[in-house]
Amino acid sequence: MNQHSILTLSRLPARLDTSQAAALLGFAEHDVPILVGAKLLKPLGNPPPNGHKYFSSAELQILTADQAWLHKATKTVTEHWRKKNERQRPTHDHAA
Repeated sequence: MNQHSILTLSRLPARLDTSQAAALLGFAEHDVPILVGAKLLKPLGNPPPNGHKYFSSAELQILTADQAWLHKATKTVTEHWRKKNERQRPTHDHAA
């Protein structure tokens, strides 16, 4: 099942993987680890940091209706990428 086909199901499976969770929440798959790291998403079963993660579809559906959570999650992801992009920008032009 691809990432966006999860959105067409009449009933969600109990567990969703990272790409499915991202599609349901409206985030990119690479944003999910940011949300987990910020403790805004909690994977099921306490997987190791590099392990495959699953999320409760019931909990994710609650989050999709929580405007305050969506605001905080969006702000967290935006801030993460802004800071990461700032670190990658050269601060000086050394060409003379």
